[in-house]
Amino acid sequence: MSNYDVLHDILVKLFQEVLDIESKALITPEFKDISVNDMHIIEAIGEKEPKNMSSVAKIMSVTVGTLTIAINSLVKKGYVHRERSEEDRRVVLISLTEKGRKANAHHMKFHDGMIQAVLKDLDEEQQKILVKSLLNLRTFFDSYRKPK
Repeated sequence: MSNYDVLHDILVKLFQEVLDIESKALITPEFKDISVNDMHIIEAIGEKEPKNMSSVAKIMSVTVGTLTIAINSLVKKGYVHRERSEEDRRVVLISLTEKGRKANAHHMKFHDGMIQAVLKDLDEEQQKILVKSLLNLRTFFDSYRKPK
């Protein structure tokens, strides 16, 4: 099988399976009340300073209205805290609760394992080539996001 055929097989299968595999790895009995998409919202909020809704919506590539629906659910379930900005009361800031930080750590552990598996057995030069190849793939995907 040629390198092209092997890459085609790997990439197509990876894209088909990644959400299913991630779901099985992330949605454990402790976090059964949220979805993988919720985990990605939690990741986008992050653990640093509170973020405004529009910045998180931009990270997630969704509208603020769409994000609001998910945030309402995450607030109700105790993963996210929402408050008005002191400087501008029109701005809603969101941050993770302790439960949200715990879910984020669980998600990051999965990502770390995934990265470790990819880098396993690769020397520094091979890692650089892999990073360059994946950046090229990202550029390809980005070309479909931008209006033509």
